[in-house]
Amino acid sequence: MASNDEQAGRELVAKSCRVIGGLELTKAATGHVSQRSEDGQHVLIRARGADEVGVRYTSADEVIKVDMNGRKVDGPDGLAVPQEVFIHTWLYKTRPEVKSVIHIHPPTVVLFTICEKELMPLYGAYDPSSLHLWIEGIPTYGRSVTISNDALGKEFTDAMGDKPVCLMRGHGITTAGASVEEATVTAIKLNELAEMNYRAHLLGDPKPIPDQDLEEYRARHAKRGGFSGSPHGQSSWRYYERLSGA
Repeated sequence: MASNDEQAGRELVAKSCRVIGGLELTKAATGHVSQRSEDGQHVLIRARGADEVGVRYTSADEVIKVDMNGRKVDGPDGLAVPQEVFIHTWLYKTRPEVKSVIHIHPPTVVLFTICEKELMPLYGAYDPSSLHLWIEGIPTYGRSVTISNDALGKEFTDAMGDKPVCLMRGHGITTAGASVEEATVTAIKLNELAEMNYRAHLLGDPKPIPDQDLEEYRARHAKRGGFSGSPHGQSSWRYYERLSGA
């Protein structure tokens, strides 16, 4: 029997999946959300297998427990460890501050990696949260392979470094956060940055906001204190939770 904390973790991971799926940031069964367990030795992660119904409809029963080597510890027989569990385990092993990892395939972001177009800081007050991601730095993992073993897990983790998000060429994105809510909102905000860049390119020749404005937002970012320190962090999670019908 799972403890109350573990069951709550499964419910939260499943809810994040439903938010992401409901906002159409990934398709069908492609993608997984995870949370580091309370004991720090295990991972609660959305499973794959014949009995699943896709990210958008994930239930707590589809969240399994694995160890830090990516081996299944418990969960229904019809569900298996996702092939790219090594994204999660390597981030948890190398970044102790990370409590949640998300890997998904948002189409608009993937288009930017395919075309090798840089995301630009096109706005400020319109959405400061997504601008902060740009200010912090958005690395790209240059390969388009499935992260299906330890060697690739380490290679990817080295490319992501200490950033909250990493683009994956012709593949998707990965986000990392101090909570499931933070990692989820980070994924949504990155997608919003990409969507605005995409629309701007359709209209014409987009220009970044002035350097003076960027400096002001950089100063704010330095004082911000992350998701938990932001007055809008949890309210953003609640908004997207309700918007997606999760």
